Amino acid sequence: MSVTVIKNAEKVIISLDPPVVQDGVDIVVTNDIVTAIGLNAGDMISADKIIDASGCIVHPGLVCSHHHYYSGLSRGITADIGPTPDFISTLQQLWWRLDRALDEESVYYSSLICSLDAVKAGTTSVIDHHSSPSCIAGSLDAIKKGFVETGLRGMTCYEVTNRNGGDAEIEKGVEENIRFAKSIDLEKAAGNSPHLVEAAIGGHAPFTISDAGLQLLAEAVKETGRGIHLHIAEDLYDVSVSHHQYQKDLVVRLNDFGLINDRSILVHGLFLSNEDIEILNMQDGFLVHNARSNMNNNVGYNNMLPAVKNLALGTDGIGADMFEELKFAYFKNRDAGGSFWPPEYLSALSRGNRIIERYFSGQFGTLAPGYKADLVISDYQSPTPLTKENLAGHFAFGLGSSSVKTVLIDGKTVLENREFPFNVQQIYKDAAKHAKKVWKRMNSIKL
Repeated sequence: MSVTVIKNAEKVIISLDPPVVQDGVDIVVTNDIVTAIGLNAGDMISADKIIDASGCIVHPGLVCSHHHYYSGLSRGITADIGPTPDFISTLQQLWWRLDRALDEESVYYSSLICSLDAVKAGTTSVIDHHSSPSCIAGSLDAIKKGFVETGLRGMTCYEVTNRNGGDAEIEKGVEENIRFAKSIDLEKAAGNSPHLVEAAIGGHAPFTISDAGLQLLAEAVKETGRGIHLHIAEDLYDVSVSHHQYQKDLVVRLNDFGLINDRSILVHGLFLSNEDIEILNMQDGFLVHNARSNMNNNVGYNNMLPAVKNLALGTDGIGADMFEELKFAYFKNRDAGGSFWPPEYLSALSRGNRIIERYFSGQFGTLAPGYKADLVISDYQSPTPLTKENLAGHFAFGLGSSSVKTVLIDGKTVLENREFPFNVQQIYKDAAKHAKKVWKRMNSIKL
């Protein structure tokens, strides 16, 4: 048994949704669970580790509900990228060439870099959506390795598509999803601890998946007990293809295959119909909003967000800084004349924990006895009071990842005083070497 006591915190944010803030209480963590919280709660505890949080704020770890780890080596890319006047050409010239240029080693380093960046930003759980068509079999194990070595809690899946190899590529992607999910089940059955990695069933987007492919995905969902994780209506092209080829709205089509349930993670959804949203809400599924990615791709603003029951926040591969993502989501909403205020986005950020709870055993997102000990200690210095009434305002206009000091995941200290317990500098040097190789391979790939 391992016991950690966090003492002397100036403020403890018990919960983001609903906002609950307490002054100077101790937090006691036993193994992977918060076991006590309160004034002087740690005084009589025989602790293996005491963390002095004097002058700091402690809050639940954040969740990135949609990421693309395969983008980890794309920063500042200098490959020969052709014209990208619209969203589809951006996919074809950049992302679909990048993912085809990945091999197992570059997938692994992408995972390492993205996981390190997540932890440094106070993000304790990441839901990844992976693609590497030249390296499908075993690719999710490479992603998992990055999760485990950094101590991050992560989910991943393979992005099933027929855009490169038709039905054969779909079959390989489905096989990788099923294989990986079953390997996680075997680990759980064997009692391997800690259980930090989970699996979903991935798909790229409906416009690159045939009906035969959706049927295979539906069988994979049923066989593994997981949910679907895929892009949807990120651009009007996706909607047009669905109407033209299948005479159906997007979610209607997915639901006809039994793919919409309470573990479904649909991403973007800018152009969903009212019926699409009604089906998603009725099935208690999730829609993940990615404000910075939408702005970067110039695909428009999602005016339907207020109609979504289970709205969460992701980055779509633009890092894992959820402080930054919340700010952009709020500011873009204001710029577009949206009706949301900071509290709605704080709720959406916190809702990522509901996804995590449906895949991992345990309770997440609250600093209270019985909840998983995924938490962040931040040295954020506020010139104004921080209370439950204005917590969302602090997230929108003040709190940021630069204040993240120490991070615990599953009760273990994975970042302490802004330092990892291993040589990060060498990892970044090695990643840069692999990035150059990936960019070089991209230049020989034509779609």
